[in-house]
Amino acid sequence: MEFTHVTSVLLGLVIILNILFATIVIFFERREASTTWAWLLVLYFLPVVGFILYLLFGTSLRHAHLFQWEDKKKIGIEEILDKQMEELSTDHFPFRNTSSSNYRDLIYMHLRNNDAVLTEDNHVDIFSDGRKKFEQLFKDIEEAENHIHIQYYIIQRDGLGKRFIEALTKKANEGVKVRLLYDELGSRGMTKSFFKDFRQAGGRVEAFFPSKLKFINLRLNFRNHRKLVIIDGKVGYVGGFNVGDEYLGLNPKFGYWRDTHLRIKGSAVKAIQTRFILDWNQASKNHDIIYQPHYFPNLKPQGNIDLQIVTSGPDSEWEQIKNGYIKLISSAKKSILIQTPYFIPDASLLDALRIASLSGLDVKIMIPNKPDHLFVYWATTFNAGQLLRAGAKVYIYDNGFIHAKMIVVDEEVSSVGTANIDVRSFKLNFEVNAFIYDEGMAETLTENFYNDVEVCRQLTIEEFEKRSKWIRFKESIARLLSPIL
Repeated sequence: MEFTHVTSVLLGLVIILNILFATIVIFFERREASTTWAWLLVLYFLPVVGFILYLLFGTSLRHAHLFQWEDKKKIGIEEILDKQMEELSTDHFPFRNTSSSNYRDLIYMHLRNNDAVLTEDNHVDIFSDGRKKFEQLFKDIEEAENHIHIQYYIIQRDGLGKRFIEALTKKANEGVKVRLLYDELGSRGMTKSFFKDFRQAGGRVEAFFPSKLKFINLRLNFRNHRKLVIIDGKVGYVGGFNVGDEYLGLNPKFGYWRDTHLRIKGSAVKAIQTRFILDWNQASKNHDIIYQPHYFPNLKPQGNIDLQIVTSGPDSEWEQIKNGYIKLISSAKKSILIQTPYFIPDASLLDALRIASLSGLDVKIMIPNKPDHLFVYWATTFNAGQLLRAGAKVYIYDNGFIHAKMIVVDEEVSSVGTANIDVRSFKLNFEVNAFIYDEGMAETLTENFYNDVEVCRQLTIEEFEKRSKWIRFKESIARLLSPIL
C-alpha cells in the first residue's frame, strides 16, 4: 500500500514536471509550430529524460550576444555598408557586371541583414577534389610570412591531420603567428597531446563551445560548422572540406569524397578574416585579437568576380543563408541546380522548390547514395521524393560520397559554402557561404554538376513509390524529428 502511494506521488510529480517543461517550450521559447510539436512529442514519450534532451539540444541562443569585436569599426565596414545600401536603394550602384545588377535585391538583403559587403575584385579557384585542395593549402601555408588563421569543424588525428599540424608547427617555429580554432563536438576525438609541439612552437589553439564539465555541455546542439583559412590577409578559403583522411577518399566507408571548396584572393578575404576574428575572440578567454593593419592589407585587384561572404547562426534573428537560397530560387527563370549531402528543408524552402518545379523550371538535386547519419538520410530521401512529384529531377551520387553544398541558378549566380540544406544548418549551426555573382563561376559549377551526373543514377517517381513499408516507416519517424535533427 505504501509502495503504491509513493509510486502515485512520483507519477504525479513526473506529470507536473512534464507539463511545466512543455509550458516552457511552448510559451517561452516561441519556436515554429513544427519544432514545438517535435519537442512536445519527445517530452510526452520520454518524461523527464525528454527535458534533459531538451536542455542539451533544444535551448535557444537567439538573444545571445556571442561575437563582440569593438575594433571591427576600424576596418571601415560600416561606412562601406552605408554607402552600398544607399547606392542600391537609389539605383545608383556602379555595377560592373550584369550578374550583380540582376540580383541587386539579394545583394541589398545580405547587406542589410548580415553586413555582407559586396566585393568586386576577386579571383576564385574552385576545388572539388580533396587532394588538390590540400596540396594548394599546404603550399599557401608554406608561403605564409605573417599570420595563419584556421578554423575547421572537424580535425582528425590521422595521416592528414598530423601532416596538417606539422605544417603549422613548422610555420610557428619560423615566427609566423598561427591560430587554430576547431569545434569540440566535430573534433570530439581530439586530445591536448595532439597540439603539444604546435603549442610549444608558439601556436595558439582554441575549441568552440567546449564542455564546462566532463560529458556535460548545455551548448552541445550549437556547433561551429564553418571552415575558414586566412593566409596573411591575402588568401582565404571557404567550403565543405574538413581535415582528415576521409576527405582524401581514404575511408572505405565513403570511398571518393566529392566536395566543393573555394580559394579566394581579393577584398572578400577581409570579410573572411573578420568572421574568423569574431569566432576566435568568442572562443578565446582573452579575446586577444585586436585590430592590426597587417590583418587587412591593402590589396591590388585580383580579378573581377563579385561576391558576398554571408554568415548565419542560432544567435541571429534572421536565417540569412536560407533566406538567400529562397531569394535565389524565387528569382530563377530557367534552372536550379543543387548539390547537398542532406536535404531536409523547412516548409518555406521546400515550397519554393516545388513552385519552381511546377512552374516548368529545370530543377535538379543531387544527394548521396549512402548515409553518414541514418535519420538524416531517411529524411533526405523522403523530401527528395516530394520534389519528384512536382517534376524535379533527383540524382543519387554513386561515385563515393557527395558532401558539396552548392546551388546554381540560371547559370548566372551561385552559392558555395558550409551550409547544408537542412534545419540544422539554417537554425542551429554557425555557417558561412559565398554568394557569387559571376557567370563564369556559375558555368564552371554547372559543368562540374553535369560531370557528376555521369556517375549518378536518376531516382524516378516509380522507384520512389516502390519503397518498402519498413523504409516508409523509418522516413516517417525521421520526418517527424526533422525539425530537431
